[in-house]
Amino acid sequence: MALLNIINLRTQFPSQDGMVKAVDTVDLLVADGERLGLIGETGCGKTVLGMSIVRLLQPATRIEGKINYKGRDILKLKEEDMRRLRGKEIAIILQNPTTSLNPVLKVGDQIAEAVRLHQGLGKLEANARVIEMLQSAHLPDAAANSDQYPHELSGGMRERVMIAMGLACNPEFIIADEPTKGLDIKTKMQIVELLREATLHKAMLMITHDLGVAGSICDKIAVMYAGELLEEAPSQDILNDSAHPYTQGFINSLPSRGLLPIPGTSPSLICPPSGCRFHPRCRMATKTCEKKHPEMIRIEKGHLVRCHQFN
Repeated sequence: MALLNIINLRTQFPSQDGMVKAVDTVDLLVADGERLGLIGETGCGKTVLGMSIVRLLQPATRIEGKINYKGRDILKLKEEDMRRLRGKEIAIILQNPTTSLNPVLKVGDQIAEAVRLHQGLGKLEANARVIEMLQSAHLPDAAANSDQYPHELSGGMRERVMIAMGLACNPEFIIADEPTKGLDIKTKMQIVELLREATLHKAMLMITHDLGVAGSICDKIAVMYAGELLEEAPSQDILNDSAHPYTQGFINSLPSRGLLPIPGTSPSLICPPSGCRFHPRCRMATKTCEKKHPEMIRIEKGHLVRCHQFN
């Protein structure tokens, strides 16, 4: 059963150079209990898509399409209803805890605030819940560290605090935005294991540029490029039998696959290329790719791709 169904989503916001088409006609479905990885290069629109779901974008942003959560269109909810939904049923674990956590509040107080708001707990009950969540996030000496300010904790510890905060109200759907960014290998693997454990039987959208992390946690992976999806399939199909040239290049850029970079640079989201947006960097591009924009098509059960070579 679909928990989240995104239909024809377009998210744009103004800049000095024109309208940024950060998310451009995206369809995406997350089933109940499914963990979906959204991967792509920096600046492709992944984070904006996640923030569109929870409606945490600047007021000038224009969002069109539908974001159906349990059959209700999130984009049509009043802000008061959205605040009740955000944090309680849909939680977002923001990237970069250094800037996401309030520097002048102790981390335990920040988690307790969310718990008291959404679960109606008293101060003592909320504090007990905070310690319980920090312990479940494997934060060392949870009681003592809950009394610390963010700058007093290491990067890995701050990430654990963010995960504990996101899970504190037992949400049904979790958006994790670059949860392993900037962490050393050992800490990254600990966070990956924590997320795998914490999201068991929960639905999650994991936003990351780290294909290895997505592949180790997620049931399905969607590949984003220049504001749109290029491929979507079960994780093992993406890792071992990807169809789109961009996905193949992304995989080959991994250290374990040869560290071969994709030539060229990501296009502008203000004025993307005509035709296929990847064609200026694609080794298989034809004249058709330069002129005609490809549709997303199904090449086998559960495997979708946007590429003219499959038409």
